[in-house]
Amino acid sequence: MREKKIVVNAVGDTCPIPVVKTKQAIGQLGGSGTVEVYVDNEIAVQNLSKMAVQKGYRIRSEKQNDQKYVVLLYIGSDAGSDIPTEDALSCSTKVKRDLVVAVSSSVMGEGDAELGRVLMKGFFYALSQQDILPKTILFYNSGAFLTCGEADTVSDLKQLEAEGVEILTCGTCLNHYQLTDQLKVGGVTNMYAIAEKMTGAGFVIKP
Repeated sequence: MREKKIVVNAVGDTCPIPVVKTKQAIGQLGGSGTVEVYVDNEIAVQNLSKMAVQKGYRIRSEKQNDQKYVVLLYIGSDAGSDIPTEDALSCSTKVKRDLVVAVSSSVMGEGDAELGRVLMKGFFYALSQQDILPKTILFYNSGAFLTCGEADTVSDLKQLEAEGVEILTCGTCLNHYQLTDQLKVGGVTNMYAIAEKMTGAGFVIKP
């Protein structure tokens, strides 16, 4: 029997539409087959790769030219047992599986901006010293600055990542602030995944 394949054209689509279209195509496969996705930017490729890792799908991507990428996702029993799953990525005994931290700003609280930066740095240091850690930390809007460049929060975030905490930054936000090439810790995500993780969390903390 010939393997089922669905082709998804997401060229020109903005985040999170490529991921949404791909998930819809996967649902149409009936449990096994291949989804071939065409996108026009690296962030979309990274978002699809992240989803594949989380779901345990085998994935292959190829850059055809500056404005066209093809991403192949292999679904089913042959997807490969060596692909790390979301459970494997968060295996630390310190990680609290239903806790998500959502960071929408580069400063903590309202008032003096410099104080807010100091407080935010202190928050992530204090968080890294806790006995129980969040499963995921999400960064969006100006919170994206905290995972990029020479931000003084990067070292604490790398420690949290080493402990099994998932660090994700919004790709649209990285693009908006021209930070795409400056990401120093964690991976890139999209608004569909952010909404999925927040609605699936038992607790969401917003510093």
